[in-house]
Amino acid sequence: MSSISAGKAPVIVIDLQTNMFDGLVEPPLHDADLLTDRARKVIDWARREGRAIGFVRHDGPEGDPLAPGEPGWPVWPALGQRDDEPTFSKTVRDAFSNPQLGAWVESQGAPEVVILGAQTDFCIAGTVQGALAAGFKVTVVSDAHSTLDQPPESAATIIHRYNAQFAEAGVNLVTTEALTGSSAA
Repeated sequence: MSSISAGKAPVIVIDLQTNMFDGLVEPPLHDADLLTDRARKVIDWARREGRAIGFVRHDGPEGDPLAPGEPGWPVWPALGQRDDEPTFSKTVRDAFSNPQLGAWVESQGAPEVVILGAQTDFCIAGTVQGALAAGFKVTVVSDAHSTLDQPPESAATIIHRYNAQFAEAGVNLVTTEALTGSSAA
């Protein structure tokens, strides 16, 4: 994809954890099945391209569905995370609050990151800000991040609004299909 720099920008998958999809404690993310499909397409593309993939997992407080050890805490198994693909923990919105993530990204030798995942208005937005503050170019897969309805806004409206804000901040927006060359639906 010509809009991604020549280096092998790593892919960072944010908070796509079991609780976001299984509907047991909270409603699934907006278009959860489509999000899973698109995330898999980006992950498969990254593997074909020889790009590193890092997963970020939110560690909620005790009693939270995303607390370590809770059934909703693991990375969503449908994504097919491999043993050699690291998981970075965080307890706040910005995944770059974990210095190990920044060190891992820098070790990839690319000045850019590709971000997808959840939730658009929380950890995606926070991680985009953190990546920009750390001096990285940022690409967001515009149709591979999601959230929940937050009255008075629908999830689709929130996603659209944040994509516009990301673009205004200088983020490169790309669809799954444009990035991977495969149909996004």
